[in-house]
Amino acid sequence: MLTDERILAVADQRTTVNQETGMVRKVKKTIEEWASSLSPEQHRVTRLKGTETAFSGKLNDHTEDGTYTCVCCGEPLFDSYAKYNAGCGWPSFYQATDASAIEEKADNTLGMARTEVMCDSCGAHLGHVFPDGPEPTGMRYCINSASLDFVERMTDVADSDESKK
Repeated sequence: MLTDERILAVADQRTTVNQETGMVRKVKKTIEEWASSLSPEQHRVTRLKGTETAFSGKLNDHTEDGTYTCVCCGEPLFDSYAKYNAGCGWPSFYQATDASAIEEKADNTLGMARTEVMCDSCGAHLGHVFPDGPEPTGMRYCINSASLDFVERMTDVADSDESKK
């Protein structure tokens, strides 16, 4: 779990441009720097475009209230209100917290036409998006747990004091 401070303090703010897409990247590290700051599974999924085994991720059945952030840079990506159980084996969301937080790119690997989802801030591979989700968007962002951290939403002290009366 991350603290609210980590969400605000995005690591390594050197601005660069992704030569492939032209998108500005806030976070740029070498493959060695990424490897040393991530677990082997996180590195394989986020930097090498891997996929975790279905139903194996720690956040697949997670239902707490808060924000799902990029494990690489801390960028807020998905809110728990948009998470739902798609039964596919990966955390699923019907929308990102902000469309500018993610980048989508055509992915024709493995003989399939899919749309890859990446963190716009650091380029981490998150998963894929499919047009078979629930309303209000009809989209299913199928995201690897290994690419996410979770920050619990802080409850207002006044609200929690009221609930004790």
